[in-house]
Amino acid sequence: MSDGASLADHVTISDAGPSLKKLSFDIPADAVDTQVRESFDAIADQVALPGFRAGRAPRGLIEKKFGSNVRDEARQKIVSEAYREAVEKHELRVVGDPVSEQLAGLEVEEGKGLAFDIEVEVLPEFELPATEGLEIKKPTMSVADEMVDAELDKICLNEGELEEREAPEAGDYISGHGVMRASGHDEPVHDIEGAVVQAPETDSGMILGVMVSDLKKQLGLPKPGESVTISAKGPDQHEVEAVRGADLEITWEVTRVDRVVRAEASAIAERGGFEDVDALKHRIRQQLEQRVVVEQQMAMRSQVARHLQEGTDFELPERLTARQAGRSLERQRMELMYRGVDANEIEEKLAELRTASDSSARRELKQFFVLAKVAEKLDVRVTEAEVNQRVYQLAAQNGVRPEQMRDHLMKNNQINQIAQQVLEHKALDAVIAKSTVEEVDEDAWKKLVEGWSKDD
Repeated sequence: MSDGASLADHVTISDAGPSLKKLSFDIPADAVDTQVRESFDAIADQVALPGFRAGRAPRGLIEKKFGSNVRDEARQKIVSEAYREAVEKHELRVVGDPVSEQLAGLEVEEGKGLAFDIEVEVLPEFELPATEGLEIKKPTMSVADEMVDAELDKICLNEGELEEREAPEAGDYISGHGVMRASGHDEPVHDIEGAVVQAPETDSGMILGVMVSDLKKQLGLPKPGESVTISAKGPDQHEVEAVRGADLEITWEVTRVDRVVRAEASAIAERGGFEDVDALKHRIRQQLEQRVVVEQQMAMRSQVARHLQEGTDFELPERLTARQAGRSLERQRMELMYRGVDANEIEEKLAELRTASDSSARRELKQFFVLAKVAEKLDVRVTEAEVNQRVYQLAAQNGVRPEQMRDHLMKNNQINQIAQQVLEHKALDAVIAKSTVEEVDEDAWKKLVEGWSKDD
């Protein structure tokens, strides 16, 4: 306020639930009057009413013409400033958006105080388990010839050409106009011209980002000009709230059918400037060996994350948990990109993750809070150079130029997610650096993973 008073002096803070604070404000009349006066003075300096120069119109005329809007503006300024000052003064570590059921009907009147409540979610309070002296297993991994051949086969498929077909067979791609509707909502969730679905070779399949257990039966093998309707249940962890648990109806008007004709390995080698296919395979092996290093590090990080999860116990913010689905999927997308997983495989994996249980989303959110505290404890920070380095790494693994990868991330609002990923990885690596690391062969590692899966 202009007189230097702090609105944070008029707030009482109490617990309202897990990691939830209730801020009860009782703003005195003089503070309200000051803000209303400032708001009227501001508009009086800006507007010119008929017969009066700007800044010279009587208060009564301004009141009559702009009174309602001015009081709304004064209310918004009082509430926002009071909230901001309270958060700063009481050092609240806010993680969610403030919520109040009272503000919509709150009216400002001169000579009267203003009372309202705001609820806000804050960082949970908990103690970390040990972050030093852990016993970590590092799996030894090698790149077999079969892995190189499989990767080359995938490249041949990805670099292949589309051959238009009159009718589809299993594995072919069916393009068309896809519309997804959710029960209880008039507007479609998705309305996409040129959407693509692959005719499933097994019973289940993905369509518009949703896994359908009997897609092969429901979709059939429609020809161009035909349409089909598919029924599905919305996954509980879908990032779009309208889809969660809803009855879905997907209509698909087929416009084109294509089959991918694999490219010849020799042609790919020639286009890539390699002497022959063996030289191309050598390059593929080098890329896979780089991925092995990433997979080994991910394996060790997962053990640290597991230790931290099991060693902490706290209640999660409920509203933030309900909104976790979208963030969890984006985090998984970044992790899969970091590991060099093919784009089509990423979309299939995300579709499967949308069907995961609520407990997995809660684990993701818990890990977010735990790693934030680890980073704070170990003074882990992220620089812009490290974010740029991760972008370059993603670009190399996905076969695109760094500027293309950055543009893609920017357009999809994923740069902040990259920074968060780097922070979490650095926090986990800082714990690994203080641990005892033992190498184990692949068979021993598989047994360990199987045992963990049973425990989960």
